[in-house]
Amino acid sequence: MKGIAVAGTILVDVINEISSYPESGSLCKILSRAYYTGGMVPNVGIDLKRLDEKLDVFAIGNVGKDEYGEFAKTTLSENGLNTDGIKETGLPTGFTDVMSVKGGQRTFFTYTGAGDSFGFRDIDFDTLDVKMFHLGYFLLLDKVDRGDGVEILKKCKEKGIKTSIDVVTEDSGRYSLIKPCLSYVDNLIINEQEAGRICGVAPNENNLRLLAETLKKSGVKERVIIHTPRKSVCFSDGGYTEVCSYKLPEGYVKGTTGAGDAFCAGALLGIYNGLSDSDILETATVSATGSLSSADAVSGMKNLKVLKNFVKGLSRLC
Repeated sequence: MKGIAVAGTILVDVINEISSYPESGSLCKILSRAYYTGGMVPNVGIDLKRLDEKLDVFAIGNVGKDEYGEFAKTTLSENGLNTDGIKETGLPTGFTDVMSVKGGQRTFFTYTGAGDSFGFRDIDFDTLDVKMFHLGYFLLLDKVDRGDGVEILKKCKEKGIKTSIDVVTEDSGRYSLIKPCLSYVDNLIINEQEAGRICGVAPNENNLRLLAETLKKSGVKERVIIHTPRKSVCFSDGGYTEVCSYKLPEGYVKGTTGAGDAFCAGALLGIYNGLSDSDILETATVSATGSLSSADAVSGMKNLKVLKNFVKGLSRLC
């Protein structure tokens, strides 16, 4: 068994550059349009391959029989991912229309499409032969949220595959849907907002240890990893660990889109390679640093050795 499977959301991000966001009922001209893959599977999967080109990465999810679906599969294949686990469904490929004001904020309109149909029956467990299986984004995949997520994770555990999940950030009461999954999760990788909503605890830095310990006691087998802009923390049977983020040069940060996915990719790579908790957090922190150098989700990602060399000499935020 070798390699990491990333399963869940596959989208196409349509980036529309506009001069300003219009008021309701008004018109705004689109100045340019660009297409990128988006969602957890492309973001985390491509990041993993760029961090370590020798790593086997398997993409699993649903797309439609359409132009966006072909674009997503081709892009993933060109980046070195195995796409045999991507199924075509009768629903259109999910997409996000991004309205981006140059130098300003972005507004997102997402259609999940084929992602809503993704579930237990879409995975060929007979041929699934990987060391690790990462499932995300919970709260954005309808069938996964309604019970298929538990069944997928349970089946992976039965096959001896190490499991991990992540979650999308939303302001809702749906975080209770995550709790039944935790008993089948080896590694939980989320941000402080998501951790706070699952636990019902304020997501501030003073509570990070409490959040991590609470989630570990809720059933997570190996470790809970929580990341914030300033630091990341891990709680496992080996204890509690913190690693501070790097203070980056002025003008380095071009955008935060995909930074959480990049952190997740780095954490997964560290776990895969059997690193200590502190080294897992450091690998994830370095990976997120690479993502911040580009406005889109994956263009800033580089080989891990290159990124480690870049952060040498940089000070920490805490």
